[in-house]
Amino acid sequence: MSRIGNKIIPITEGVTVTVNASNVEVKGKNGTSVVSYNPSLIKVEVADGHVKVSRLNEEKHTKQLHGTTRALLHNAIVGSNEGFTKELEIVGIGYRAEMKGENLVLYVGHANSHTIVPLPGVKISCKDANHITVTGNDKQAVGQTAALIRNTRRPEPYKGKGIKYKGEVILRKEGKRAGK
Repeated sequence: MSRIGNKIIPITEGVTVTVNASNVEVKGKNGTSVVSYNPSLIKVEVADGHVKVSRLNEEKHTKQLHGTTRALLHNAIVGSNEGFTKELEIVGIGYRAEMKGENLVLYVGHANSHTIVPLPGVKISCKDANHITVTGNDKQAVGQTAALIRNTRRPEPYKGKGIKYKGEVILRKEGKRAGK
């Protein structure tokens, strides 16, 4: 039994949800999202200010899609109303970031700078040279853009230098000379 799939999704103020043949369109103040689903396996109903997702049979694949479809719809509703945000920090002497139009340029100790182009629907901003904010209404696109930024220079375990998520804890290792 899918516990996630059985939860009812409340529709917040200012968000409209319309169910078509095989997709659900969610419109809000931050934009529009379209979530596709398989109508022969999953049933989506909109009534009384909430969305209910149910499955049409008890096969394993249908049970897996049940919870996934409900989670995607919930993320679309939250994203079109509030949006999603990821914050990153740059740690290291001489490491910095700057904006060139819509793109982010990173100087993180490599011979060349790295230019990160945001995915469609995602906005990158820098409040200073060491703090980056990624925002958008699609949770997957925001997370993917933040992961692309972090992968240019992952934090290393000895000094903690690199790009990390805000609040991320880097497990530190002791150096070679510490044991002697």
